[in-house]
Amino acid sequence: MSQDKLSEFVKAQATELGVPGVAVGVLLDGQEIYASHGVTSLGNPLPVDEKTLFHLASVSKTFTATALMRLVAEGKVDLDAPVRRYVPELKLADEQAAAQITVLNLLNHTAGLDWNLIDDGEGDRSLAGLLAKLPGLPLIASPGARASYSQAGYNLAGRIVETVTGLSFERAMASLILEPVGLSDTVYGLAEVMVRKFAVGYNRGDDGDLQAARPWGAFKEGARGDNPGGGLASSASDLLRWARFQLGDGDGVLPAAELHRMREQTVKLRASTLGHGLGICWFLHDLDSLRGIGHGGSGNGQFAELLIVPERNFAVVSLANVGPDGYPFNQSVVRWALEHYLGVVEKTPEPLPYDEGQAQQVVGRYEIDAMNLDIATDGTRLTLAVGIKPEIREASDDEMPPDYPAAGIGFLPGDGDGDGDGDGDEYIVTEGGLKGQRGYFSRDANGAVTGVDLAGRLFNRAAEAS
Repeated sequence: MSQDKLSEFVKAQATELGVPGVAVGVLLDGQEIYASHGVTSLGNPLPVDEKTLFHLASVSKTFTATALMRLVAEGKVDLDAPVRRYVPELKLADEQAAAQITVLNLLNHTAGLDWNLIDDGEGDRSLAGLLAKLPGLPLIASPGARASYSQAGYNLAGRIVETVTGLSFERAMASLILEPVGLSDTVYGLAEVMVRKFAVGYNRGDDGDLQAARPWGAFKEGARGDNPGGGLASSASDLLRWARFQLGDGDGVLPAAELHRMREQTVKLRASTLGHGLGICWFLHDLDSLRGIGHGGSGNGQFAELLIVPERNFAVVSLANVGPDGYPFNQSVVRWALEHYLGVVEKTPEPLPYDEGQAQQVVGRYEIDAMNLDIATDGTRLTLAVGIKPEIREASDDEMPPDYPAAGIGFLPGDGDGDGDGDGDEYIVTEGGLKGQRGYFSRDANGAVTGVDLAGRLFNRAAEAS
Protein backbone atom coordinates (compact mmCIF):
# COMPACT_ATOMS: atom_id res chain seq x y z
CA MET A 1 0.00 0.00 0.00
CA SER A 2 1.57 3.24 -1.11
CA GLN A 3 1.15 6.10 1.31
CA ASP A 4 3.02 8.48 -1.03
CA LYS A 5 0.68 8.05 -3.98
CA LEU A 6 -2.41 8.52 -1.81
CA SER A 7 -0.90 11.64 -0.22
CA GLU A 8 0.01 13.06 -3.64
CA PHE A 9 -3.51 12.53 -4.94
CA VAL A 10 -5.18 13.96 -1.82
CA LYS A 11 -2.96 17.05 -1.88
CA ALA A 12 -3.52 17.64 -5.61
CA GLN A 13 -7.30 17.25 -5.37
CA ALA A 14 -7.65 19.39 -2.25
CA THR A 15 -5.55 22.11 -3.88
CA GLU A 16 -7.46 21.99 -7.17
CA LEU A 17 -10.86 22.16 -5.44
CA GLY A 18 -9.78 24.71 -2.84
CA VAL A 19 -10.62 22.59 0.22
CA PRO A 20 -8.98 24.08 3.36
CA GLY A 21 -8.64 20.76 5.20
CA VAL A 22 -9.12 17.06 4.40
CA ALA A 23 -8.51 13.74 6.13
CA VAL A 24 -8.51 10.42 4.26
CA GLY A 25 -8.06 6.87 5.54
CA VAL A 26 -7.80 3.52 3.76
CA LEU A 27 -8.07 0.04 5.28
CA LEU A 28 -6.67 -2.86 3.21
CA ASP A 29 -5.51 -6.30 4.33
CA GLY A 30 -5.64 -5.18 7.95
CA GLN A 31 -3.36 -2.21 7.34
CA GLU A 32 -4.41 1.42 7.75
CA ILE A 33 -2.93 4.32 5.82
CA TYR A 34 -3.84 7.97 6.21
CA ALA A 35 -3.36 11.07 4.12
CA SER A 36 -4.28 14.52 5.39
CA HIS A 37 -3.82 17.95 3.87
CA GLY A 38 -4.45 21.52 4.92
CA VAL A 39 -5.69 23.09 8.11
CA THR A 40 -8.52 22.81 10.60
CA SER A 41 -9.34 26.52 10.32
CA LEU A 42 -8.22 29.42 8.17
CA GLY A 43 -8.43 31.79 11.14
CA ASN A 44 -6.72 29.53 13.70
CA PRO A 45 -4.84 27.01 11.58
CA LEU A 46 -3.67 23.65 12.88
CA PRO A 47 -2.63 20.84 10.55
CA VAL A 48 -5.42 18.33 9.87
CA ASP A 49 -4.58 14.74 10.79
CA GLU A 50 -6.39 11.42 11.18
CA LYS A 51 -7.47 12.43 14.70
CA THR A 52 -9.16 15.70 13.60
CA LEU A 53 -12.92 15.73 14.15
CA PHE A 54 -15.27 16.56 11.27
CA HIS A 55 -19.05 16.68 11.34
CA LEU A 56 -20.32 13.34 9.98
CA ALA A 57 -23.87 14.51 9.22
CA SER A 58 -25.78 11.52 7.80
CA VAL A 59 -22.97 8.98 8.28
CA SER A 60 -24.36 9.20 11.86
CA LYS A 61 -27.28 7.08 10.67
CA THR A 62 -25.06 3.99 10.39
CA PHE A 63 -24.39 4.19 14.14
CA THR A 64 -28.08 4.67 15.02
CA ALA A 65 -29.10 1.71 12.84
CA THR A 66 -26.40 -0.55 14.32
CA ALA A 67 -27.55 0.34 17.84
CA LEU A 68 -31.08 -0.65 16.89
CA MET A 69 -29.77 -3.94 15.46
CA ARG A 70 -28.15 -4.61 18.84
CA LEU A 71 -31.55 -4.09 20.46
CA VAL A 72 -33.05 -6.44 17.84
CA ALA A 73 -30.41 -9.07 18.68
CA GLU A 74 -31.26 -8.69 22.38
CA GLY A 75 -34.94 -9.30 21.64
CA LYS A 76 -35.94 -5.79 22.71
CA VAL A 77 -36.99 -4.53 19.28
CA ASP A 78 -38.70 -6.30 16.36
CA LEU A 79 -37.89 -4.80 12.94
CA ASP A 80 -41.32 -5.77 11.59
CA ALA A 81 -43.25 -4.34 14.52
CA PRO A 82 -45.13 -1.06 14.16
CA VAL A 83 -43.20 1.89 15.54
CA ARG A 84 -46.14 2.56 17.89
CA ARG A 85 -45.26 -0.57 19.87
CA TYR A 86 -42.25 1.39 21.16
CA VAL A 87 -43.47 4.97 20.66
CA PRO A 88 -47.23 4.73 21.37
CA GLU A 89 -47.68 8.52 21.26
CA LEU A 90 -46.63 8.69 17.57
CA LYS A 91 -48.96 10.90 15.54
CA LEU A 92 -48.50 11.84 11.88
CA ALA A 93 -50.41 13.82 9.27
CA ASP A 94 -52.16 10.53 8.35
CA GLU A 95 -53.46 8.23 11.09
CA GLN A 96 -53.31 5.09 8.95
CA ALA A 97 -49.66 5.71 8.13
CA ALA A 98 -48.85 6.36 11.80
CA ALA A 99 -50.37 2.98 12.70
CA GLN A 100 -48.64 1.08 9.86
CA ILE A 101 -45.04 2.34 9.81
CA THR A 102 -42.62 -0.33 11.01
CA VAL A 103 -39.14 -0.04 12.52
CA LEU A 104 -37.65 -1.38 9.27
CA ASN A 105 -39.53 1.31 7.27
CA LEU A 106 -37.57 3.91 9.25
CA LEU A 107 -34.23 2.16 8.77
CA ASN A 108 -34.53 1.71 4.99
CA HIS A 109 -36.27 5.02 4.25
CA THR A 110 -39.58 3.46 3.14
CA ALA A 111 -41.80 5.08 5.80
CA GLY A 112 -43.13 7.66 3.31
CA LEU A 113 -42.00 10.57 5.51
CA ASP A 114 -40.76 13.77 3.89
CA TRP A 115 -37.13 14.72 4.56
CA ASN A 116 -37.30 16.52 7.91
CA LEU A 117 -38.80 19.21 10.10
CA ILE A 118 -36.73 22.38 10.15
CA ASP A 119 -35.31 23.07 13.59
CA ASP A 120 -36.22 26.68 14.40
CA GLY A 121 -34.31 26.74 17.69
CA GLU A 122 -37.58 27.20 19.59
CA GLY A 123 -39.34 25.07 22.17
CA ASP A 124 -38.44 21.51 23.17
CA ARG A 125 -35.60 20.41 20.89
CA SER A 126 -35.29 16.89 22.34
CA LEU A 127 -36.48 13.78 20.50
CA ALA A 128 -39.73 13.92 22.48
CA GLY A 129 -40.14 17.53 21.33
CA LEU A 130 -39.51 16.53 17.70
CA LEU A 131 -42.07 13.75 18.03
CA ALA A 132 -44.71 16.27 19.12
CA LYS A 133 -44.11 18.24 15.89
CA LEU A 134 -44.23 15.26 13.51
CA PRO A 135 -47.93 15.71 12.59
CA GLY A 136 -46.73 18.80 10.66
CA LEU A 137 -44.39 16.77 8.43
CA PRO A 138 -45.82 15.94 4.98
CA LEU A 139 -46.19 12.32 3.93
CA ILE A 140 -45.03 11.65 0.38
CA ALA A 141 -45.97 7.98 -0.05
CA SER A 142 -47.68 5.11 1.72
CA PRO A 143 -45.52 3.16 4.16
CA GLY A 144 -43.48 0.57 2.27
CA ALA A 145 -44.41 1.89 -1.18
CA ARG A 146 -41.00 3.33 -2.12
CA ALA A 147 -37.73 4.58 -0.72
CA SER A 148 -37.26 8.31 -0.11
CA TYR A 149 -34.44 9.45 2.13
CA SER A 150 -35.76 10.83 5.42
CA GLN A 151 -33.87 12.46 8.26
CA ALA A 152 -37.10 12.52 10.27
CA GLY A 153 -37.38 8.73 9.96
CA TYR A 154 -33.98 8.28 11.60
CA ASN A 155 -34.74 10.80 14.31
CA LEU A 156 -37.89 8.82 15.08
CA ALA A 157 -35.75 5.65 15.17
CA GLY A 158 -33.61 7.41 17.78
CA ARG A 159 -36.70 7.90 19.91
CA ILE A 160 -37.21 4.11 19.83
CA VAL A 161 -33.67 3.72 21.23
CA GLU A 162 -34.60 6.10 24.07
CA THR A 163 -37.90 4.46 24.98
CA VAL A 164 -36.54 0.90 24.85
CA THR A 165 -33.39 1.64 26.89
CA GLY A 166 -34.84 4.25 29.24
CA LEU A 167 -31.75 6.38 28.60
CA SER A 168 -31.21 9.60 26.70
CA PHE A 169 -30.33 8.85 23.07
CA GLU A 170 -26.74 10.02 23.46
CA ARG A 171 -26.18 8.00 26.66
CA ALA A 172 -27.78 4.94 25.06
CA MET A 173 -25.53 5.24 21.99
CA ALA A 174 -22.44 5.48 24.18
CA SER A 175 -23.31 2.32 26.10
CA LEU A 176 -24.71 0.29 23.17
CA ILE A 177 -22.10 1.10 20.51
CA LEU A 178 -19.55 3.88 20.96
CA GLU A 179 -17.88 2.69 24.18
CA PRO A 180 -17.83 -1.08 23.47
CA VAL A 181 -16.42 -0.51 19.96
CA GLY A 182 -13.78 1.84 21.38
CA LEU A 183 -14.81 4.97 19.49
CA SER A 184 -13.50 7.54 21.93
CA ASP A 185 -13.47 10.38 19.38
CA THR A 186 -16.99 9.80 18.00
CA VAL A 187 -19.16 12.25 19.91
CA TYR A 188 -22.39 14.26 20.01
CA GLY A 189 -22.52 17.97 20.82
CA LEU A 190 -20.13 20.91 20.78
CA ALA A 191 -19.15 20.38 24.43
CA GLU A 192 -17.44 17.14 23.38
CA VAL A 193 -16.16 18.43 20.02
CA MET A 194 -14.42 21.54 21.33
CA VAL A 195 -12.13 19.66 23.73
CA ARG A 196 -10.63 17.81 20.73
CA LYS A 197 -8.94 19.02 17.55
CA PHE A 198 -11.76 19.77 15.09
CA ALA A 199 -12.29 21.15 11.60
CA VAL A 200 -14.22 24.37 10.98
CA GLY A 201 -16.60 24.11 8.02
CA TYR A 202 -16.57 26.66 5.18
CA ASN A 203 -18.97 27.67 2.43
CA ARG A 204 -17.88 29.33 -0.78
CA GLY A 205 -19.80 32.54 -1.48
CA ASP A 206 -20.84 33.89 -4.88
CA ASP A 207 -17.58 35.87 -4.98
CA GLY A 208 -15.54 32.72 -4.42
CA ASP A 209 -14.46 33.71 -0.90
CA LEU A 210 -14.71 31.18 1.90
CA GLN A 211 -16.92 32.01 4.87
CA ALA A 212 -16.79 30.04 8.12
CA ALA A 213 -19.99 27.98 8.37
CA ARG A 214 -22.28 28.83 11.26
CA PRO A 215 -23.64 26.90 13.03
CA TRP A 216 -20.94 24.24 13.34
CA GLY A 217 -22.54 21.05 12.05
CA ALA A 218 -25.88 21.17 10.28
CA PHE A 219 -28.16 22.34 13.09
CA LYS A 220 -28.09 25.00 15.79
CA GLU A 221 -26.45 23.84 19.01
CA GLY A 222 -29.00 22.11 21.20
CA ALA A 223 -30.93 20.44 18.35
CA ARG A 224 -30.82 17.05 20.05
CA GLY A 225 -33.83 15.95 18.03
CA ASP A 226 -31.55 15.69 14.99
CA ASN A 227 -28.77 13.69 16.65
CA PRO A 228 -29.90 10.22 15.46
CA GLY A 229 -30.01 11.31 11.83
CA GLY A 230 -26.98 13.56 11.74
CA GLY A 231 -25.44 14.64 15.04
CA LEU A 232 -22.11 12.81 15.28
CA ALA A 233 -18.62 14.18 14.84
CA SER A 234 -15.71 11.81 14.31
CA SER A 235 -12.23 11.38 12.86
CA ALA A 236 -10.75 9.39 9.98
CA SER A 237 -9.09 7.00 12.46
CA ASP A 238 -12.31 6.37 14.40
CA LEU A 239 -14.20 5.80 11.15
CA LEU A 240 -11.71 3.14 10.05
CA ARG A 241 -12.17 1.52 13.48
CA TRP A 242 -15.93 1.64 12.77
CA ALA A 243 -15.30 0.01 9.37
CA ARG A 244 -13.23 -2.73 11.04
CA PHE A 245 -16.14 -3.36 13.40
CA GLN A 246 -18.59 -3.59 10.49
CA LEU A 247 -16.25 -6.06 8.74
CA GLY A 248 -15.82 -8.18 11.88
CA ASP A 249 -17.89 -10.64 13.87
CA GLY A 250 -19.64 -8.15 16.12
CA ASP A 251 -16.96 -8.16 18.86
CA GLY A 252 -19.49 -9.40 21.41
CA VAL A 253 -21.53 -6.22 20.89
CA LEU A 254 -24.02 -8.03 18.67
CA PRO A 255 -23.99 -11.33 16.76
CA ALA A 256 -22.27 -11.32 13.36
CA ALA A 257 -25.52 -12.49 11.73
CA GLU A 258 -27.40 -9.38 12.89
CA LEU A 259 -24.50 -7.09 11.97
CA HIS A 260 -24.12 -8.54 8.48
CA ARG A 261 -27.88 -8.62 7.93
CA MET A 262 -27.54 -4.84 7.54
CA ARG A 263 -25.76 -5.44 4.19
CA GLU A 264 -28.61 -7.45 2.65
CA GLN A 265 -30.85 -5.60 0.22
CA THR A 266 -34.24 -4.66 1.63
CA VAL A 267 -35.34 -2.29 -1.13
CA LYS A 268 -34.14 -1.52 -4.66
CA LEU A 269 -33.06 1.99 -5.64
CA ARG A 270 -33.35 3.21 -9.19
CA ALA A 271 -30.84 5.47 -10.98
CA SER A 272 -29.35 6.67 -7.72
CA THR A 273 -25.81 7.89 -7.13
CA LEU A 274 -26.30 6.62 -3.58
CA GLY A 275 -26.37 2.99 -4.72
CA HIS A 276 -28.46 0.29 -6.40
CA GLY A 277 -30.30 -0.61 -3.22
CA LEU A 278 -30.62 -0.19 0.52
CA GLY A 279 -29.88 -2.72 3.19
CA ILE A 280 -30.59 -1.68 6.75
CA CYS A 281 -29.25 1.88 6.53
CA TRP A 282 -26.32 0.99 4.24
CA PHE A 283 -26.47 1.96 0.58
CA LEU A 284 -25.43 -1.00 -1.58
CA HIS A 285 -23.06 -0.54 -4.52
CA ASP A 286 -22.25 -2.76 -7.51
CA LEU A 287 -18.49 -2.36 -8.04
CA ASP A 288 -17.75 -4.54 -11.08
CA SER A 289 -17.79 -8.00 -9.51
CA LEU A 290 -17.58 -6.67 -5.94
CA ARG A 291 -20.25 -5.44 -3.55
CA GLY A 292 -19.79 -2.27 -1.55
CA ILE A 293 -21.74 -0.77 1.35
CA GLY A 294 -21.50 2.90 2.13
CA HIS A 295 -22.98 6.12 3.44
CA GLY A 296 -22.27 9.79 2.92
CA GLY A 297 -23.04 12.92 4.86
CA SER A 298 -23.35 16.60 4.01
CA GLY A 299 -23.42 19.15 6.81
CA ASN A 300 -22.89 22.89 6.87
CA GLY A 301 -19.61 23.26 4.98
CA GLN A 302 -18.53 19.72 5.89
CA PHE A 303 -18.80 16.48 3.90
CA ALA A 304 -18.11 12.88 4.88
CA GLU A 305 -17.96 9.66 2.85
CA LEU A 306 -17.48 6.06 4.00
CA LEU A 307 -17.32 3.04 1.69
CA ILE A 308 -16.65 -0.56 2.79
CA VAL A 309 -16.02 -3.57 0.51
CA PRO A 310 -16.53 -6.58 2.80
CA GLU A 311 -15.18 -9.35 0.54
CA ARG A 312 -11.87 -7.50 0.19
CA ASN A 313 -11.71 -6.34 3.84
CA PHE A 314 -11.40 -2.83 2.42
CA ALA A 315 -12.66 0.57 3.51
CA VAL A 316 -12.06 4.18 2.52
CA VAL A 317 -13.12 7.28 4.45
CA SER A 318 -12.87 10.85 3.20
CA LEU A 319 -13.62 14.01 5.21
CA ALA A 320 -13.54 17.55 3.82
CA ASN A 321 -14.41 20.97 5.24
CA VAL A 322 -15.80 23.10 2.41
CA GLY A 323 -19.14 23.29 0.58
CA PRO A 324 -20.01 22.49 -2.09
CA ASP A 325 -16.58 21.28 -3.24
CA GLY A 326 -16.12 18.84 -0.37
CA TYR A 327 -18.61 16.52 -2.07
CA PRO A 328 -16.72 16.13 -5.38
CA PHE A 329 -13.46 15.90 -3.42
CA ASN A 330 -14.74 12.94 -1.40
CA GLN A 331 -16.18 11.24 -4.49
CA SER A 332 -12.87 11.57 -6.32
CA VAL A 333 -10.99 10.05 -3.36
CA VAL A 334 -13.35 7.05 -3.23
CA ARG A 335 -13.02 6.51 -7.01
CA TRP A 336 -9.20 6.80 -6.84
CA ALA A 337 -8.94 4.38 -3.91
CA LEU A 338 -11.19 1.80 -5.59
CA GLU A 339 -9.11 1.95 -8.76
CA HIS A 340 -5.67 1.96 -7.15
CA TYR A 341 -6.24 -0.58 -4.38
CA LEU A 342 -8.96 -2.85 -5.81
CA GLY A 343 -8.68 -2.31 -9.57
CA VAL A 344 -12.32 -1.17 -9.75
CA VAL A 345 -12.92 1.57 -12.32
CA GLU A 346 -16.26 3.37 -12.06
CA LYS A 347 -17.64 4.47 -15.40
CA THR A 348 -19.66 7.68 -15.71
CA PRO A 349 -22.60 7.23 -18.12
CA GLU A 350 -22.85 9.52 -21.15
CA PRO A 351 -26.02 11.62 -21.46
CA LEU A 352 -28.07 11.82 -24.65
CA PRO A 353 -28.20 14.94 -26.86
CA TYR A 354 -30.73 17.60 -25.81
CA ASP A 355 -34.34 16.82 -26.81
CA GLU A 356 -36.80 19.73 -26.63
CA GLY A 357 -39.89 17.54 -26.34
CA GLN A 358 -38.44 15.57 -23.46
CA ALA A 359 -37.21 18.76 -21.79
CA GLN A 360 -40.65 20.43 -21.90
CA GLN A 361 -42.21 17.47 -20.08
CA VAL A 362 -40.01 17.98 -17.02
CA VAL A 363 -39.56 21.78 -16.82
CA GLY A 364 -41.01 23.26 -13.63
CA ARG A 365 -40.66 23.51 -9.87
CA TYR A 366 -40.42 20.53 -7.51
CA GLU A 367 -40.20 20.68 -3.72
CA ILE A 368 -39.67 18.99 -0.39
CA ASP A 369 -40.55 20.65 2.90
CA ALA A 370 -37.30 22.65 3.09
CA MET A 371 -36.10 23.01 -0.51
CA ASN A 372 -37.13 23.97 -4.01
CA LEU A 373 -35.76 22.25 -7.10
CA ASP A 374 -36.16 24.04 -10.45
CA ILE A 375 -35.77 22.40 -13.85
CA ALA A 376 -35.44 24.90 -16.72
CA THR A 377 -34.44 25.01 -20.38
CA ASP A 378 -33.16 27.74 -22.69
CA GLY A 379 -33.96 25.66 -25.76
CA THR A 380 -30.47 24.19 -26.02
CA ARG A 381 -29.85 22.56 -22.64
CA LEU A 382 -31.67 21.49 -19.50
CA THR A 383 -30.59 22.74 -16.06
CA LEU A 384 -31.30 21.82 -12.44
CA ALA A 385 -31.08 24.29 -9.54
CA VAL A 386 -31.79 23.36 -5.93
CA GLY A 387 -31.80 25.43 -2.77
CA ILE A 388 -33.34 26.20 0.58
CA LYS A 389 -36.77 27.84 0.31
CA PRO A 390 -36.36 31.64 0.52
CA GLU A 391 -38.92 31.97 3.32
CA ILE A 392 -36.99 29.46 5.45
CA ARG A 393 -33.69 31.20 4.72
CA GLU A 394 -35.17 34.61 5.60
CA ALA A 395 -36.72 33.35 8.84
CA SER A 396 -33.43 31.88 10.09
CA ASP A 397 -31.01 33.81 12.28
CA ASP A 398 -28.22 31.52 11.10
CA GLU A 399 -26.30 31.58 7.88
CA MET A 400 -27.28 28.59 5.79
CA PRO A 401 -25.32 26.69 3.13
CA PRO A 402 -25.50 28.38 -0.28
CA ASP A 403 -27.90 27.09 -2.91
CA TYR A 404 -26.75 25.02 -5.86
CA PRO A 405 -27.11 27.29 -8.91
CA ALA A 406 -28.51 26.06 -12.22
CA ALA A 407 -26.25 23.33 -13.62
CA GLY A 408 -26.60 21.26 -16.77
CA ILE A 409 -28.28 17.87 -16.69
CA GLY A 410 -28.74 15.32 -19.45
CA PHE A 411 -31.08 12.36 -19.89
CA LEU A 412 -29.50 8.91 -19.91
CA PRO A 413 -30.31 6.20 -22.43
CA GLY A 414 -33.13 3.91 -21.24
CA ASP A 415 -32.13 0.43 -20.23
CA GLY A 416 -34.61 -0.82 -22.81
CA ASP A 417 -35.59 -3.78 -20.65
CA GLY A 418 -39.28 -3.11 -21.19
CA ASP A 419 -40.08 -3.46 -17.50
CA GLY A 420 -42.18 -0.31 -17.60
CA ASP A 421 -40.09 1.59 -15.07
CA GLY A 422 -39.93 4.68 -17.22
CA ASP A 423 -37.02 3.97 -19.55
CA GLY A 424 -35.42 7.25 -20.55
CA ASP A 425 -36.57 9.19 -17.47
CA GLU A 426 -33.18 8.88 -15.79
CA TYR A 427 -30.73 11.81 -15.75
CA ILE A 428 -27.24 12.82 -14.67
CA VAL A 429 -25.94 16.22 -13.49
CA THR A 430 -23.04 17.17 -15.79
CA GLU A 431 -21.45 20.16 -14.00
CA GLY A 432 -21.23 22.12 -10.74
CA GLY A 433 -21.19 20.98 -7.14
CA LEU A 434 -23.63 18.12 -7.83
CA LYS A 435 -21.73 16.83 -10.88
CA GLY A 436 -22.16 13.09 -11.27
CA GLN A 437 -25.39 12.89 -9.24
CA ARG A 438 -27.97 10.65 -10.89
CA GLY A 439 -31.73 10.53 -10.47
CA TYR A 440 -35.00 10.00 -12.30
CA PHE A 441 -38.39 11.53 -12.98
CA SER A 442 -41.58 9.83 -11.74
CA ARG A 443 -44.81 9.74 -13.77
CA ASP A 444 -48.46 9.06 -12.96
CA ALA A 445 -50.65 6.50 -14.70
CA ASN A 446 -51.29 9.00 -17.53
CA GLY A 447 -47.59 9.56 -18.14
CA ALA A 448 -47.45 13.05 -16.63
CA VAL A 449 -44.28 13.87 -14.68
CA THR A 450 -45.12 14.11 -10.96
CA GLY A 451 -41.76 14.18 -9.21
CA VAL A 452 -37.99 14.01 -9.44
CA ASP A 453 -35.55 12.04 -7.31
CA LEU A 454 -32.29 13.76 -6.31
CA ALA A 455 -29.84 12.38 -3.74
CA GLY A 456 -32.36 9.72 -2.77
CA ARG A 457 -35.11 12.23 -1.96
CA LEU A 458 -38.39 12.54 -3.84
CA PHE A 459 -39.20 16.15 -4.76
CA ASN A 460 -42.87 16.31 -5.75
CA ARG A 461 -43.98 18.64 -8.55
CA ALA A 462 -45.30 21.90 -7.13
CA ALA A 463 -48.86 22.90 -8.02
CA GLU A 464 -48.92 25.42 -10.89
CA ALA A 465 -49.82 28.95 -9.82
CA SER A 466 -53.14 29.92 -11.33
